[in-house]
Amino acid sequence: MTVKLEPGDTAPDFTLPSDTGEEFSLSSLRGHKVVLFAYPRAMTPGCTKEACDFRDSFQTLKDAGYVVLGISPDTPEKLTQFVERDGLNFPLLSDPDKTVLESYGAFGEKKNYGKLVKGVIRSTFVIDEEGRIEQALYNVRATGHVGRVLKKLDLAE
Repeated sequence: MTVKLEPGDTAPDFTLPSDTGEEFSLSSLRGHKVVLFAYPRAMTPGCTKEACDFRDSFQTLKDAGYVVLGISPDTPEKLTQFVERDGLNFPLLSDPDKTVLESYGAFGEKKNYGKLVKGVIRSTFVIDEEGRIEQALYNVRATGHVGRVLKKLDLAE
């Protein structure tokens, strides 16, 4: 059974390599609000759409005090290509063994074209300055998702 995080839960801490090869820890962001989005695979159409929407909304989120992070099972090298290809302006984190994705409930059984498969569950987590989950949004659609996140955070124009 996949764990599902709820508002008020402590966000599982992690240290993962980023697209730059540097190690990145959630605990280093205490005092900052974080939007962490989990996506299946770099440079696929849906994931590109979602990442580019976060890129285009980055300044709005940054101005409101949020740090944006993406996480997927891709290698740091593939993430570097994704960042360069699409001009992404926030860190992408590599979780090849899917431990962090599992701890967030963002990896497990899901329906894909009507079949039950195991994979990354497209999800977004809003984490407060104390490291607690404010929102855990599971099974989100790539298109229009960032707009809905902005609305939930009262940041929509």
